[in-house]
Amino acid sequence: MAPKAIRPDVVVVGGGIGGLSTALALTQKGLRVRVLERAAEFGEVGAGLQIAPNCTRILARWGLLEEVKSLGVLPRNIVMKDAVDGSELSRLDLADVEARYGFPYLVIHRSDLHGTLLRACQRAGVDLVTDVKVTGYEQTAVGAAAVHDGGREEAPVVIAADGLHSVARRLLSDDAPVSSAYVAYRGAMPVEQIAEHSVSLSDVVVYVGPKCHFVQYPLRQGEMFNQVAVFESPKALAGQEDWGTPDELEAAFEGTCDMVREGLPLMWRDRWWRMFDREPLMDWVQGRIALTGDAAHPPLQYLAQGAVMAMEDAWVLAEHVGAQLAAGRAADALDWDAALAAYNAVRPEHCRRVLTTARSWGELWHLTGDARLWRNEIMRRRDVRDYGYVDWLYGPTALTPEEEPAMFLPHGERTDVGVPA
Repeated sequence: MAPKAIRPDVVVVGGGIGGLSTALALTQKGLRVRVLERAAEFGEVGAGLQIAPNCTRILARWGLLEEVKSLGVLPRNIVMKDAVDGSELSRLDLADVEARYGFPYLVIHRSDLHGTLLRACQRAGVDLVTDVKVTGYEQTAVGAAAVHDGGREEAPVVIAADGLHSVARRLLSDDAPVSSAYVAYRGAMPVEQIAEHSVSLSDVVVYVGPKCHFVQYPLRQGEMFNQVAVFESPKALAGQEDWGTPDELEAAFEGTCDMVREGLPLMWRDRWWRMFDREPLMDWVQGRIALTGDAAHPPLQYLAQGAVMAMEDAWVLAEHVGAQLAAGRAADALDWDAALAAYNAVRPEHCRRVLTTARSWGELWHLTGDARLWRNEIMRRRDVRDYGYVDWLYGPTALTPEEEPAMFLPHGERTDVGVPA
């Protein structure tokens, strides 16, 4: 699809959830936005994802929450269990979560969320361009440019939503993706396939075990069922290139309970996802080029905040732009340096917290031996309405550093010794 002739106010590189969210949020403020997607058509691969109240709040402000709810599931609880003996360790009552934070916790197929954002962008008039492979970025006299195989796209600002292997990130850091040595297998299937299984069709259930975990929840109004199996790969630890293979999947879950093992045959075996993140990056802006989404902060998935953070990025940037427009600035006279500076002042620190906490949370999930038993006891002692570990995540998204809430206290500094859920 060829771009429109008119010059955009913003070029967004990447048509995934982060890129489309950025385009939609800025277009809703009255800007002309062009999205450059390298694939032949817009789409998203994967299976289910979880959206916490800090993001359903934003979807509501974009006018998309009801559509997203109609495509997903509002689970009743998040239940954490021990993967070895199947016993319950802790839970979050999600009706109580919604009452506390004002917005629901939901689960949805990744392609359904992406489709919702894509349709919203089309309705809003975003210029959606496919088959464009961006290979570089440049500062220009008018702002910035995305350089691609067919030429270049210029605008007052370029937002790079180009993912884990971001080209734009190289302008700010020479770092590389960090392998966790863990791999994820997924499987989303018609719910009839698990009719005889011992599963919950109303909860998100997470089994945590020695160097592995297993997640289950329903999708698409209960018509589908999603599973995720994650484990540490011995081949990865040994430095082998062929790691995370199906034989390792079977071996990793040998010692788990029946409820976990009966779900393993339903996992897709023709693809798997090696789990990488990056070290936190505390500066996302160079001139008129800014990072967003996984280009800025690819996390390990243990807090279920990857897509959420990308949508938060979009909302924060658009709110700072919107404040200028509300003060009387014209769209073609925005102080982009000020807007990007405000964005850069708040989002990197929040996402640093998420990235580092996700790593620690993953370590806690995967403890072995006596440490696993200690973890189980700590989790069982948590009160179901203890939100000390998630208030900093699930509350309103901060627009300034002063609005960023305090982090939770580590185990040793709390008198009640709860656990994040």
